[in-house]
Amino acid sequence: MKGMTLGLKEALRLMMEHIKPLSTETVSLVESVDRVAASDIHALVDSPSSDASRKDGYAVFSQDLADASASSPIRLHLLGAMAAGGRKDITVRPGTAVRLLTGARIPSGADAVVAEEYVKRSGDHLVMETSIKPAKNILPCGDDVKFGQNILRAGEQITPVTAGLLAAAGRRIVSVYKNPVVGIIGTGDELIAPGDPITDGQVYASNIVTIAGWCRRYHMTPHLTIVKDDHDAILDTIKAASGASDAVITSGGAWMGDYDMVALVLDQLGWKKVFHRIRIGPGKAVGFGILNNKPVFILPGGPPSNLMGFLQIALPGLLALSGHVNAGLPITSARLASDLDDGDVEWTDFFFGALQWNTDPPTFHSMKKRSRLSSIALAAAIAAIPEGADMLPAESVITVQLLR
Repeated sequence: MKGMTLGLKEALRLMMEHIKPLSTETVSLVESVDRVAASDIHALVDSPSSDASRKDGYAVFSQDLADASASSPIRLHLLGAMAAGGRKDITVRPGTAVRLLTGARIPSGADAVVAEEYVKRSGDHLVMETSIKPAKNILPCGDDVKFGQNILRAGEQITPVTAGLLAAAGRRIVSVYKNPVVGIIGTGDELIAPGDPITDGQVYASNIVTIAGWCRRYHMTPHLTIVKDDHDAILDTIKAASGASDAVITSGGAWMGDYDMVALVLDQLGWKKVFHRIRIGPGKAVGFGILNNKPVFILPGGPPSNLMGFLQIALPGLLALSGHVNAGLPITSARLASDLDDGDVEWTDFFFGALQWNTDPPTFHSMKKRSRLSSIALAAAIAAIPEGADMLPAESVITVQLLR
């Protein structure tokens, strides 16, 4: 069996060799969140644009307070006040001070800010009983961002905080990779659209809804279609989806039964098959290839196999289309609550499970392998027995993929 199929790592390597990011587009900073930068982005300004006060207080010449103490307080004359964004400048001379609000520009002549809780004020006179070091409570010009500084590199994902930093750096728009439109096709005579009247022998097309939900989580645009087990109908549907989408996913009809026609139809359409069936469980019938220069992913119909094939193969491929460099589910370390066994040394065996977060690292509790969607709906993570091992003992600390 090993000589007939690819291992997971080889399948992922081959897939990534055939996928290039989509073209780019320019979007606003708000719209850029969770998108991938298409080029290096540098600061256009210093932020803050001048030395600024970190606190409400008084700008002073620190040397004036060198000998200040409770027994020998220093009196300074208040010249006026400055607020954040104000343009006026009041020069601080020896023996004087200027009232500042947080964010206000440091006035000429001042080299420190005394927080207001350390100052006694009487009219235009201030009494200070402690010394202060130069630069105290001053945010230097460019401390957050310096002009020309590289804020984000091509291929990095933009977070909400990063978007705010780009705004502080003078950016209004940013170039990002487009997110794909994904054509998702559910095949099978038994499938009907969710909500339609159902009869004996029929099932609702839940797999394609699950896949579409994952696509939406990553800001992709899913287009869902259901097609009967009819050769011509499947051919026309895949052909149309390939023309209207950036990638195509088929769900069901992936194996070698009498009604499993997806691979046959793709062969007739002239796709470049990269692989079909890999050594993972569940999900071994997953396939990948290129049709009309667009990636096509074949997924089996059983819910656990369908979802695992999507998460391990299709999702990383779709994220690579979106420009992600490290494409795939987020990961963390976890300790196994019990043995993971029943593995095959020549396969990668995956297990859905729950995470207990009140331990360090969190504890992974494996769920029994079942064939229905209800058995994995509450899963929070995925653990794996890697190729080359047939079990992992309890208490092992491993890497798990996060589903939530």
